[in-house]
This record gives sequence, C-alpha cells and structure tokens, in this order.
Amino acid sequence: MNARKAKHGWLWTTGFSVISLLWVFPIILVIVNSFKKKVYISKKPFAIPTEKMFVGWDNYINGIKKTQMLNAFGCSLFITVFSVAAIILFCSMTAWYITRVKSKTTTTIYYLCLFSMIVPFQMVMYTLSKIANMLHLGNPVGIIIVYLGFGAGLSVFMFTGFCKSIPLEIEEAAMIDGCNPLQTFFQVVLPIMKPTCITVTILQAMWIWNDYLLPSLVLDQKKWKTIPMAIQYLKGGYGSVDMGAMMGCLVIAIIPIIIFYIACQKYIIEGVVAGAVKG
Repeated sequence: MNARKAKHGWLWTTGFSVISLLWVFPIILVIVNSFKKKVYISKKPFAIPTEKMFVGWDNYINGIKKTQMLNAFGCSLFITVFSVAAIILFCSMTAWYITRVKSKTTTTIYYLCLFSMIVPFQMVMYTLSKIANMLHLGNPVGIIIVYLGFGAGLSVFMFTGFCKSIPLEIEEAAMIDGCNPLQTFFQVVLPIMKPTCITVTILQAMWIWNDYLLPSLVLDQKKWKTIPMAIQYLKGGYGSVDMGAMMGCLVIAIIPIIIFYIACQKYIIEGVVAGAVKG
C-alpha cells in the first residue's frame, strides 16, 4: 500500500511539475526575446539569442524612452500601494463591524458585498466610466476610490470569515482595560488579522498592478498612464508593433510583482485557511 502511494505521489509530482513549466514558459519566452533584434522575435521566437540576434539592453532602453516608463511606473506604484492600503483599512473595519453588530443593516451590507463579486465588470463599465467622469475621478487619487469599490467584495468576505474566529473575550478584555472601539480594533483586532491582511494585499496588488481595462476607462489618458496602458501605446499605425521594446517593457512590468509574490506567497494559504476556520 505504501509503495503504491509513493508511486502515485511521484506521478502527481511529475505531472504538476510539467504543468508548472508550461505556465512559466511564456514568461521565460518574453525574457529571452527581450534581448533579440526585432526581426528575429517574429522569425525565430523560440530560438536562444545568438551573437547575430543579441542586442543587449537596447530593447529596454528603447521601450523606456518610447513609453515614458518611469512616469508610468510611478503612477502604477502610487495607485497600487494606496488602493491596497485603502482596501485593507476600510474592508477590515467593515468586516469587523458586520461580525460584531448583528442587524438587518449589517446583513444587507454583507450580502451586497458578496453580490458585487458575481457581477461581471462588463455590465457596469459604461455606467462606471460615466459616473467617474462626472465626479472627476480620472486621476490617480480618484481611481483609488474605484478600486476600493471593486476590491471590497472579496476582501470583506475574507476578513469576515477571519473575524468570526477571533474570540470575543479578547475584545471584551480590551474594553475592560479602557479601550474604546477604535483602540480595540487597531491595537487588538487588526494585529490578529495579519495573515488575512497579507493575503488580501497580495491578491489585490497583483490585480491592480496588472489591470489595464479599469485605468483605461477611468484615467485621463492625456495626463496619466499606468504601465499596462503605456505598453499598449507601443502599437503603431496599421497594426505595427515594436516587439523588441514591448518585450523589454513587459519584463520591467512583471519583475516587481513576481518578486513581491514570491516573497509573500507562503502567507496566501495561511490567510485563506485562517479565514475558513469558522463559516
């Protein structure tokens, strides 16, 4: 029996290793092609760069100049950091309130958050862009409010699941010691929520950093561009694309979020499991 389990375990490991390589292969392909001349990216996309194909860092330099990548990087970083911070702060407070205050209002808020998770973005994107334009949200600060609304559904759901596992006695002890509700939340509840906070941070940061559609609908594109929007502008007339510059820019765009994910990935399962202790 043990030998059979070991054999099956080896087969599963081999199978998933092959699948993981298939997922990683496109990223490797982009990195390899970012060092090739433009003509060879189309002709020989799977070939390892030879001396004849190799262009060094030219594609990266060209892409940074054409797209104003540094400005786009700063815009993406600002939007991602402050959007995630807003989601963590407001959604954790909302989840705590929903969990501790039992009423029809809190139940309605909770189910509205769940409902927002299943509504397709395409159903609301025209109305969203119109309202965002009316409220003058077409800037990096305004779009943070939009991301807070779209990120609240999943975040409130995860935080609520975790809050149900926090013993009420801990909060009562803090109240007895003289803490008011805000002090209880920030000094007692929020530190306990750390695993879920990190999980929500990773999931939301990956989404916001890589998002193209929402910024392109909301932001004033003459003044502000995120990295995905800047890369899109490498397309020329009649469908022409500077593939070399695009490959270089794609590598610049994916490296920060890959490093961030690898550094924090161990907290994802921990946070999800912690939020599923009590339903």
